[in-house]
Amino acid sequence: MKNPVMYVSAAIVLSLAVIGALWPDAFGAVAQTLLLSTTLNFGWFYLLAVFGMITFLIGLALSRWGTIRLGRDDSRPEFSFFSWIAMLFSTGFGAGLVFWSVAEPMSHFLMPPFDTTEAQSAEAARQAMGYAFFHWGISQWSVFTIAGLGIGILQFRKERDGLVSTALEPVLGRRTPTKVAVDSLAVIATTMGVATSIGLGILQINGGLDALFGVQASFPIQMALIAAMFVAYIISSISGLDKGMRWLSNLNLALCLILLVFVFCAGPTVFILDSFTLALGDYLSNFVQYSLRMTPYQGGTWVQDWTIFYWAWAIAWSPFIGAFVARVSRGRTIREFIIGVLIIPPMIACVWIVVFGGASLHQDLMLGGDIAEIVDQDVALALFALYRHLPFAELLSVVSILLIFIFLVTSADSATYILASMTTRGSLLPPTFAKVVWGVLMSAIAAVLLASGGLASLQTASLVSALPFTVLLVLIGVALVKLLHAEPIPIRQSDLRRYRRLMIAVSRMEEEKRVHPEPPAPDQRELSG
Repeated sequence: MKNPVMYVSAAIVLSLAVIGALWPDAFGAVAQTLLLSTTLNFGWFYLLAVFGMITFLIGLALSRWGTIRLGRDDSRPEFSFFSWIAMLFSTGFGAGLVFWSVAEPMSHFLMPPFDTTEAQSAEAARQAMGYAFFHWGISQWSVFTIAGLGIGILQFRKERDGLVSTALEPVLGRRTPTKVAVDSLAVIATTMGVATSIGLGILQINGGLDALFGVQASFPIQMALIAAMFVAYIISSISGLDKGMRWLSNLNLALCLILLVFVFCAGPTVFILDSFTLALGDYLSNFVQYSLRMTPYQGGTWVQDWTIFYWAWAIAWSPFIGAFVARVSRGRTIREFIIGVLIIPPMIACVWIVVFGGASLHQDLMLGGDIAEIVDQDVALALFALYRHLPFAELLSVVSILLIFIFLVTSADSATYILASMTTRGSLLPPTFAKVVWGVLMSAIAAVLLASGGLASLQTASLVSALPFTVLLVLIGVALVKLLHAEPIPIRQSDLRRYRRLMIAVSRMEEEKRVHPEPPAPDQRELSG
């Protein structure tokens, strides 16, 4: 409690939660006005910043700096590759991917991203899948990658703490007020973001229970779900990253793979494969256009409502996910870190989206289904609307509810660890007391806002923090350049092989001289005589 970040951030979070609970409409109106103002006036900045981060990270991975490790030169990864990817996937995507894998493609199918496209047509389906790939692809993860890389280099290679403000020290210095302000903002954005995600996930679970067992949405049911989730993630958090979090993440990824394979085989398999090939081609060929797409000439708010909203959401979460990604990546090289964080989770997400979203599009486009209309009425029922057209629908629904629950537990588990670390000066082993405090706060905020109807307002308010964090992420990129320029230039493997070949050639020449020495030169006096 002597750390000012703890009580400053906790006081602000509690104040915002109370205001959102007591005056949800007024609070929501103010938050919505601020969000619209930032996305309309600075949407160009979000797009340019995210595109610049991708370019910077790819260049860094291909450079000779890519061999530098997040730790000492002799350090090795703390977690296995499968566990590492599982923790990245569980924390970075969570229940959001399960929630939107059907809802987003069907939303774009019903309301295409381009005004010239006819709704619920073949072209609308193609654009829906291409844009879903784009929104869940490397752009979103570039934000987490650059934040995690900046924190990880200082935390493990320079043996500093794992705070966002520390990653900015090469640019902003070590002034205490600046550090407190940056870290407090990170804690506030993380707490509000995770609390709203818990609330939204509870609503989706309740929707699944309603569709499966007829358990209608009610406050007592939601409170029971929050209580069960709180107990689960507190136990997991107390047990540590190498036990509870790793075990849950591995279970999560295994359940995802089982569910993915079943829907792929039971659904329109060939259609899904064709859709994946086409969507991947559309994603790659339109990547630059989609990354920098604005509509100043024809107007419209589609880009603000989807792309810029996604980028703002990812940026608002970047301190939390970036810090967690850094924590579980100790010992990996910069190149391995960038490839693992920037490429592999988006690849898994695209496969997941094309299997579930592709099956839904096939149902509506080819068989005259009604999934798009159901999504338009209630996005929480999107996944369960698809299951009605597949075998073992009830079993799939139960597994999906369990998957969403575990996803929320892992997200909250990692959040309690990072929040406890942020408010105890970046400790690698934050005290249990701090974890419990933030775990209670997140669950309590979600419960109060579900009861008062202020959940959407707090979600909107958390996105307002994306604008200052975008500036901070750009500064983290500058700090990384300064840090890496101070590092000894690593030797390329090709240069090392060339040096070894040269040394072998030199040693052979010396050996040849030893075996076949040259005759001694004649004495000059004898020649003159």
